[in-house]
Amino acid sequence: MVGTMAKIDDSVKKKVPELRFAGFADDWEERKLGEFSDVRDGTHASPKYVSQGHPMVTSKNLTHSGLDMADVSFLTDEDFNEINKRSKVSIGDILFGMIGTIGNPVIVDRDDFAIKNVALIKEKTSNPITNKWLLQYLKSPSFNRFIQKENAGGTQKFIALGLIRDMKLRVPEFDEQQKIGAFFKKIDDTIALHQRKLDLLKEQKKGYLQKMFPKNGAKVPELRFAGFADDWEERKLGQYTKLITKGTTPKDKTGIGDVNFVKVENITNGKIYPINKIKQHEHDNYLKRSRLEEKDILFSIAGTLGRTAIVNKSILPANTNQALAIIRGYDFDTNFLITSLAGNVVKEYIRRNPTVGAQPNLSLEQVGNLLVNTPNAEEQQKIGSFFKQLDNTIALHQRKLDLLKEQKKGFLQKMFV
Repeated sequence: MVGTMAKIDDSVKKKVPELRFAGFADDWEERKLGEFSDVRDGTHASPKYVSQGHPMVTSKNLTHSGLDMADVSFLTDEDFNEINKRSKVSIGDILFGMIGTIGNPVIVDRDDFAIKNVALIKEKTSNPITNKWLLQYLKSPSFNRFIQKENAGGTQKFIALGLIRDMKLRVPEFDEQQKIGAFFKKIDDTIALHQRKLDLLKEQKKGYLQKMFPKNGAKVPELRFAGFADDWEERKLGQYTKLITKGTTPKDKTGIGDVNFVKVENITNGKIYPINKIKQHEHDNYLKRSRLEEKDILFSIAGTLGRTAIVNKSILPANTNQALAIIRGYDFDTNFLITSLAGNVVKEYIRRNPTVGAQPNLSLEQVGNLLVNTPNAEEQQKIGSFFKQLDNTIALHQRKLDLLKEQKKGFLQKMFV
């Protein structure tokens, strides 16, 4: 696809994009959004919500993959009709958030809802601008720069409707719009396909976690590998582990040094992606107790509970803070234990000790008291290997998805003025 495009000389970048399809040479025309689109907004009032009725869409329902109607409030016929006197949504319109989360544009594919605190862009047939092109412009760095410059507010960000109407943008001729819109539609469809595959794999893993570990005091799981019939045993983690500890906050807050410093947010899908650093002298002295070793299990105990990862030799030397417990010298198969801890172990502990649920953190003593349902060593190994392979497949799909998103980001940067 890139072979059909031409790169533009720096001297004309202001009137044309850096990268465009071959056969197009005209300057892009500067216009105001309100010239070619009818720009409105939804209600800013708070109507009375009901248990059933017409959905009310707000900025939280606008996602990168389209409208997400999983969490909506409902309106009466009267409120729905009142809002739609001015802001009737039709299929093909574009919506994006005006308050709080600004942006996240989507093309409407249904018309049975009303909108609140959301901008509504309707195509004007007398001034043809394709919504598929405009959608991608509203996702581009060009539009993001406009948002950063114009949006106001303190803790609650917003952008005024008048500013949106008066927004200046450079627009190509209709045929070039169609080419660009179709190109990004294909990328978006591919991203959506990979996202569905990834979501399906995660759902499958969730199902296997439910069926391959005993539930609610049961002695055996619903689903297990052939050849295993013995009851599982509840083991207290601290009795089968040589060390459970945690780190602390470094004194040096510069983030500069030679030693990786792992935080909860550096753990994604069971992998560690360290980006923070500490100095060697803190690693060897003040933070000595939390120096990480190969095969340590990191287990989040503050904020987001139960995020886990195995320490790989490639990230060493490394250290961590008080939000992550270090589990070392455990008498379990590594992959089995990490799968167990990421499963229902914490939920079950909170169910048995409901006071823990009031605050999102666990003490080291509570970590030691976690009960791990455990089969014999051979079955542990089978289960651990099964979930490791599943996690690797999930990670592979995640990398593919991330790469596609980065590629799209690059095209958005180069194909819009």
